[in-house]
Amino acid sequence: MAIASMVGTTLEWYDFYLYGTAAALVFGKEIFSSLSPVSGTLAAFATFAVGFFARPFGGIIFGHFGDRVGRKNILVISLVTMGLASTLIGLLPTYHSIGIWAPILLVTLRLVQGIALGGESSGAVLMSVEHAPKGRSNLFGGLPQMGVPAGLVLANLAYLAATSFSSDEAFVAWVWRVPFIASTILVLVGLFVRLRITESPSFVDARDRDEIVRVPAVVALRTEWPKIIATTLMVMAAATCSYVFTVFSLSYGSTTLGLERQSLLVGITLGSVAWLLSIPFWSRVADRYGRRRVFLFGSVVLLVAAAAYFPVFDVGTIGAAAAAFACMALSTPISHALQGSIMADVFPTATRYSGMGIILGLGSLIGGTAPLIATALFAIENTTRLVSLYLVGICAISVVAALVLFRLAPKIDGGQHLGVPVPPLAKETESAA
Repeated sequence: MAIASMVGTTLEWYDFYLYGTAAALVFGKEIFSSLSPVSGTLAAFATFAVGFFARPFGGIIFGHFGDRVGRKNILVISLVTMGLASTLIGLLPTYHSIGIWAPILLVTLRLVQGIALGGESSGAVLMSVEHAPKGRSNLFGGLPQMGVPAGLVLANLAYLAATSFSSDEAFVAWVWRVPFIASTILVLVGLFVRLRITESPSFVDARDRDEIVRVPAVVALRTEWPKIIATTLMVMAAATCSYVFTVFSLSYGSTTLGLERQSLLVGITLGSVAWLLSIPFWSRVADRYGRRRVFLFGSVVLLVAAAAYFPVFDVGTIGAAAAAFACMALSTPISHALQGSIMADVFPTATRYSGMGIILGLGSLIGGTAPLIATALFAIENTTRLVSLYLVGICAISVVAALVLFRLAPKIDGGQHLGVPVPPLAKETESAA
């Protein structure tokens, strides 16, 4: 079950990261060609951020039906929706062909991607956690998280192949479209895997005990809002740092530092492989020693990495860039590996999909705007000083938020909440509604 969740999540993140790479390398020239180079890059990253504004809505929409009718079918729908949107992006005409309709259609398809991912991220994690054997909730919650770096690796490998076998002119003209269109094949593979999984036993048990509520998102917000705020702020650091690392660094390194685009793609891809392979290790460590102490350790390590990232990167050599990428890639997975199991432990079964969708949507909204914010901050004084302060500030807030959450939910360390009945307050709230 955990492997099936990871496969589906990998395919969705592959589609999502394709957009980020294309935003850094292509869209400013092809879709926003009427703007200046800086304005075109800002506009491309703004459309990248649009997907994250849609994610909370996707989390609520898919979470509502996932909590009411079951997790499995909703995850199938999210996968198909993402694949269709990505294929259409690959077929999108440029600004030179259809004018203003090119950016309008691009934004629309990006919104669809965001809605689909809003349903996928939370649903895949909770399906895995709800199937986890006793004492392995962190490992099973971490495996779907591997889909994030795995999707990035696939997306970057696709673009590395595209850039290796084509000229710069051909890549910008049409080769960039091939990885988007190829996502259709990957979605078919994902559907084959996902249609074979069984429904969550926790959901089946909640349904059999008549614990399904009419509007789960409302119940989650009314009964767990302090934990939702704390958890959202807690998860935003990994999201923010990862998008600066994987998206902004590509644009900044190639245009400002003058580093070779292909070398940067290789460096980010290798860093993502390290991120991917680290997740099961830290998940198993948390199963053995407790997720609270491991998560706090990882949050502090990420703060230090965020402070060091641009001073190292700005040395301006491929070696320095590789060192900066390695620093971020090895720091991010410590806390990122445990986010899913922690979030699942915040909510009872009947509101878990909706609650996790809200948290991941809001947390990723903060993180997903990072390339846009970083580009704007760099434009203010033409250095990365403000960008570094921004990253350190986000990480510091996340450390404090984690301390607050663990105080609000002292039993969150061992998965005791998974599968418990809906609290009486939630039932009363729903009845009143």
